[in-house]
Amino acid sequence: MVFPSVRLLFANSCYRFGRHVSSSSSSSFYATEALDPPPVVQARRVVVTGLGMVTPLGCGVKSTWKRLIDGECGIRKLSREDLQMNAFDSEIQLLTYDQLTSKVAAVVPCGTEPGEFNEELWLNSKEHRSISRFIGYALCAADEALKDANWVPSLQEQKEKTGVSIGGGIGSISDVLNAAQLICDKKLRRLSPFFIPRILINMASGHVSMKYGFQGPNHAAVTACATGAHSIGDAVRMIQFGDSDVMVAGGTESSIDALSIVGFCRSRALSTKYNSTPSEASRPFDSGRDGFVIGEGCGVMVLEELDHALKRGARIYAEVRGYGTSGDAHHITQPHASGRGAALAMTRALKQSGFHPCQVDYLNAHATSTPLGDAVEATAIKSVFTDHALSGALTFSSTKGAIGHLLGAAGAVEAIFSVLAIHTGVAPPSLNLREPDPIFDENFMPLTSQRQVPIRVALSNSFGFGGTNASLLFASVA
Repeated sequence: MVFPSVRLLFANSCYRFGRHVSSSSSSSFYATEALDPPPVVQARRVVVTGLGMVTPLGCGVKSTWKRLIDGECGIRKLSREDLQMNAFDSEIQLLTYDQLTSKVAAVVPCGTEPGEFNEELWLNSKEHRSISRFIGYALCAADEALKDANWVPSLQEQKEKTGVSIGGGIGSISDVLNAAQLICDKKLRRLSPFFIPRILINMASGHVSMKYGFQGPNHAAVTACATGAHSIGDAVRMIQFGDSDVMVAGGTESSIDALSIVGFCRSRALSTKYNSTPSEASRPFDSGRDGFVIGEGCGVMVLEELDHALKRGARIYAEVRGYGTSGDAHHITQPHASGRGAALAMTRALKQSGFHPCQVDYLNAHATSTPLGDAVEATAIKSVFTDHALSGALTFSSTKGAIGHLLGAAGAVEAIFSVLAIHTGVAPPSLNLREPDPIFDENFMPLTSQRQVPIRVALSNSFGFGGTNASLLFASVA
């Protein structure tokens, strides 16, 4: 049996070779004459019309951005209460705390005051029993982004053309830890029937789509610390290819728990030298860097086809002009020393955008404050931007000095920072860069916010375990 789509493809192939196809079938579906060649479809332009964030600097874009630009830090000493936050049985978490070699973290501030994440609103109500913290962060950030974009459609056609692409790096490890403890204690009947829905990463997208009735693409990338960038880039392509007109896209993470921290400590990825001075622990590109600071949060942006946004009079922050991806094909955790994977991602984003490297005004680096990772990324940036980077013309920073490493949410939050740099004309700082590593040149990164009006083009990098890389390029709309 030949499926209709295959017959149609065969007919189209014969047309290109100057032959006709006939069919003995009585069905009018099959081609009996030469088919017209498919029309050339131009990729649709995609813009950013809404922003939402939950970060260690605060809940909401306004509070996060202000504190970031003012040079404040959201990293603090990890407390026993932080480990108990999501624990059903906290005894194992408390025993673990004393053995942790890294006791600093970038924790989302919770409470009912402005700029705080309201747990009662997003996590603790009866209807939210199936929602873990990373999902709650996504719901909160998506709500802000949709309100910012003024996009809450009521028509069925609009809902069918609105999709969600929110990924995560790890999911709810605390739920897994709690479930394992219940099994060890032979208390299986106490396991929540919502255990599986609470740990599935795609449930962040699922809950957002269900809350608003969005019936477009429902997607969740899982690419470690590149997740947020991949989720946004994938959403852009869904709009470009006509799968949707609007996408709610980003990344979310909440892994402040004993198992996640111990796991990263065992792999020697976390900072351990600054437990007594937590605000100094994350120091991208500095000679004293010794590992990243684990963080949590969420970043969500509303992406929209340009004409769709213009017709409804939406505010446009920036246009997504490039999305580059690559693989290192080298090592499970370490990038190749040459930076070839990172360079490929940046080069591909630039090629897609049509911009020359010298036209990029600001670059938000992935730089997590690890000795090897930061050095490799700097090498890659130098290879792509050459004299533009070395001369100091490229404004360049890593915002992880202020918010730590948000894992699966990092790429989305930092993409929003890049968009805001274009929108406000301010490049955020790299905190704690007091003694730059000798591999870096002077003026390679700012210590304080830099006002560079205008910032027309910005690039945001995200790289993850497994050698996965993503770069997003944003530009002001002409």
